[in-house]
Amino acid sequence: MGQGRMAKRAKKARQKTVRTGSKVVCVDDRFPTEILIYYNALPLKDRTYTVRQMGVGIDHKGEPGEIVVNLNELKNPVSAKPPHPERGFALWRFREIEPPKEAEELADEHVEATP
Repeated sequence: MGQGRMAKRAKKARQKTVRTGSKVVCVDDRFPTEILIYYNALPLKDRTYTVRQMGVGIDHKGEPGEIVVNLNELKNPVSAKPPHPERGFALWRFREIEPPKEAEELADEHVEATP
């Protein structure tokens, strides 16, 4: 299997596992300079964050459909367009390092209940 296909599969797997409450690490902090006017704070590579919210947003070119996350540790301005969401960061910029507490507890209960 080619590296391009493997990278796409890894990206899809990451999108399925990261959820609200996940601890994530930033793996890409290279942002185009033209987006800086829309943000107060940007994530930094190798720093950890907690996902506060997820949704569908726009990419840096203004195209809709990008899966984005908002982080507890960073607060940014809201969009001028209704419904005025806070500007988020593309999910592919992050890797989950710890699932939400509820998910860990449910997994532990499932393991204990399995004969």
